[in-house]
Amino acid sequence: MIGHVEWTSIARIDRVPERGEVAHADVVWEGPAGGGAVAAVQLAALAGETTFFTALGDDDAARKTTETLGRLGVRVLPAHRAGPTRGALSLVDDSGERTTTTLGPRLQPALDDPLPWSTLASYDVVHFVAGAPEVLKQARAARVLVATSRELATVAASGVLPDALAGSAADPAERYEPGMLDAPPELLVFTEGRQGGRYHLRGDLAGRYPAVPAPGPEADSYGMGDNFAAALAHALGSGAGAEDALAAAAGCAALCAATRGPYQLP
Repeated sequence: MIGHVEWTSIARIDRVPERGEVAHADVVWEGPAGGGAVAAVQLAALAGETTFFTALGDDDAARKTTETLGRLGVRVLPAHRAGPTRGALSLVDDSGERTTTTLGPRLQPALDDPLPWSTLASYDVVHFVAGAPEVLKQARAARVLVATSRELATVAASGVLPDALAGSAADPAERYEPGMLDAPPELLVFTEGRQGGRYHLRGDLAGRYPAVPAPGPEADSYGMGDNFAAALAHALGSGAGAEDALAAAAGCAALCAATRGPYQLP
């Protein structure tokens, strides 16, 4: 796993307040989140353990992040930065939808950080959600490389082609259009929440995959996309075909929907 962390507070609220309004919210979850941390926890749950290349500040949030993720089977390899670890506040309304504000600059690893980059070649799969283009080049040495379409600019700048690219069809920041990359990845996935999603295989064969019902009352949508992408990466890295990998990913997203926050804290 290569990506970022945000020490995140999730608060429950009836509705997102309008401009100028004061509203009360109750914090219902707090821990390391963001695309990198959430996906790392899911990968560890599926594989037994995972290694997480990231960057952290020099504050208490960094210490708590390493300890919390470690208890969940994530081996954290952080590049150290002066200053605070990035924070985030996510409001979850009565519909379960989340609205998130990040606090501070995103911290991400770079190739000149003293991390064991050469070991990436030994991994069955690397899932990339944040990092410098040179890091993504190094990650291409893994047998399978999966990336988020939110990092399309990084993918394009790196000049490497992931085996799979996944993102939300509803999020403009994750939209992929033909021509954005020199060639399309083997698997392109566009998630559509409760409607499942669509995919393209080998650039032209298109299909849809169904959503999986949540195994209980839906708590919130925070982390569903990150859990989906991590499970997709794990399945592809384990040798599954596209349809089986998408089914496994949809199942993990459904489990997340029935969980308060992106995962259960230890």
